[in-house]
Amino acid sequence: MQKYQIGLVPGPVSIPESIRQAWNTDYASSDLEHEFFVLYQENQELTQRLLHTENDIIITSGEAMSILWAALKCTLRPGEKLLAVSSGLFGEGFADMAKSFGVNAQVCAFDYDSVPDSQKVYEHAKKFRPKVISAVHCETPSGTLINHESLAELGSIAREVNALFVVDFVSSAGGAPLDVDECNIDIGLLGSQKVLSMTPTLSISSISPRAWEVIQDINYQGYESYINWRDVPEREYMPYTHDWQSMKALNISLNNIIMSEGLENVIARHDESAKLCRRLALEMGLKLFPKSQEICSPTVSAFYIPEKFTWSEFNNALRERGLAVGGNYGSLANKVFRIGHMGSQADINLIQNGMQIIKQVISS
Repeated sequence: MQKYQIGLVPGPVSIPESIRQAWNTDYASSDLEHEFFVLYQENQELTQRLLHTENDIIITSGEAMSILWAALKCTLRPGEKLLAVSSGLFGEGFADMAKSFGVNAQVCAFDYDSVPDSQKVYEHAKKFRPKVISAVHCETPSGTLINHESLAELGSIAREVNALFVVDFVSSAGGAPLDVDECNIDIGLLGSQKVLSMTPTLSISSISPRAWEVIQDINYQGYESYINWRDVPEREYMPYTHDWQSMKALNISLNNIIMSEGLENVIARHDESAKLCRRLALEMGLKLFPKSQEICSPTVSAFYIPEKFTWSEFNNALRERGLAVGGNYGSLANKVFRIGHMGSQADINLIQNGMQIIKQVISS
């Protein structure tokens, strides 16, 4: 597989050498060693700090899609109602997933180049009365972010209609302002391959007491179920053997990188990198996909592919010069490309070098 000198894909991001070292060590069986459960509990506490929450943290093996399924299957039965708040591909995906196992799912839809309007969500929720409301903090394909105030408004709406609030912050947590408890997020979903700068091998969920009541009532027992993970450190027992190397990598990411730098400083670094990326892009004539910079994410930027190129032509020209960026999905495929400035890639020098290559290609 070809390697690229400059990686600016929107995940999985480049893995720092300090985190890679976690995979250079052999470990014993995680389900039989006290040392593993100490590590697990420390990672839970560090993640609570990252997310500004007192809710329980569940850390499972597998890519983040596993916990998108978990959040739905553990809280909804066939025939029950989900309101999927959507301004992008992943927002719509919640409804598609829920419908696949018989849930009555409706989409409160907004344009992909926008973010949800809280008043419209309120009106829809009051009429529909869902059991669960889902939302996506950062729509990675669109490069948009729901700001803290709006996310908190959605959480308040969920409380008013007595719904659980499920939020996908896979691509934003750690790189954008986020307070799980202030936003009344009952189940929050995080992946390891974005801001945490790891492999796509761990999925992390924050779970509120309200959510646990529903989870226990549903009692879903599939592989991705939450219910048997609630007291893992105390019982020193898990449903399956965990990925010790990835848990060690997570500890390095949270402890030695994010907390060492300081969460506020990490968020500021993402903001600075994102603003530089978009400024340089606009200066060279690229067109931003979102309607305004105010709704752009600090972790990923989306631009229209320059008119004189197809996506294949543009992508090949960048890669020939050592730069890898991201393509897109669904209705945005072959129209919009993305630059990932999250985690290890939220780096001013990296952004400058990458944008210089894009400028060369556009000018050629």
